[in-house]
Amino acid sequence: MLIMLRHGRTEANARGLLQGRIDPPLDELGRQQAAAAAAWLGDVDRVIASPLQRAQETAAAFGVQIETDDRFIELDYGEWEGRPVQDVPAETWQAWRSDLDFRPPAGETLNELGSRVRTALDELVAQAERSNVVVVSHVSPIKASVAWALDVTDHATWRTRLGQASICQIGFNAGLPQLTEFNTTAHLAGLV
Repeated sequence: MLIMLRHGRTEANARGLLQGRIDPPLDELGRQQAAAAAAWLGDVDRVIASPLQRAQETAAAFGVQIETDDRFIELDYGEWEGRPVQDVPAETWQAWRSDLDFRPPAGETLNELGSRVRTALDELVAQAERSNVVVVSHVSPIKASVAWALDVTDHATWRTRLGQASICQIGFNAGLPQLTEFNTTAHLAGLV
């Protein structure tokens, strides 16, 4: 099973900022969310994480050795990083949704992100068919992972939503990925 886990909350999440490659730590709620996700998932065979602090801290909740894979880092929002989401004009969001090669100023396209994520996922198939592999990442790489599992373009990312510390699971049948669980947050019940 391939288990995609979004990192827990940061102060930047709470403030509605585009984080991208900025590197804030988890806040107190984020640490609680990470612990709850690790407890919910139980024993796993391998934990891989984005190099960003919020993903590394979430991965540490499993209490096992963490492998870092840069291909699971968040989308590079370029000059928009650290800005409130609502500061990006509506017409810019519309242009972005219609073009996978749209590039934020000095940032990364969804096609570029999707390519690096798909390459990383292809390398995990054989192991994930026989063991539980957790990848702790961010919204955009996890949405690209879901698109990969469904064999659809990354346009699908605009039609999905992932909560903080949410879990998506991808199983396999004869080597073909199958989305078995999406945006699960039941493990966060009772956290404020």
